[in-house]
Amino acid sequence: MNNTQVSDDDNDDLLPEYNFDYKKARPNRFAKQTNKSSITITLDADVAKVFKTSEAVNNALRALLSAIPQANS
Repeated sequence: MNNTQVSDDDNDDLLPEYNFDYKKARPNRFAKQTNKSSITITLDADVAKVFKTSEAVNNALRALLSAIPQANS
């Protein structure tokens, strides 16, 4: 059995510091793929226990909306 130990530094290819040249930065090519109509809502823990998915939350909210009388616009 070989008892040779390799230190973490020998296998670490990350530098302790990087100098990023922001002049060479480009826009995020994936940014256009996001759904701009979505928003993020944080649920309280007790509510999140009941609604496990965004679909479940949306279904409950749609049911609530259908029960609310709509004002004539």
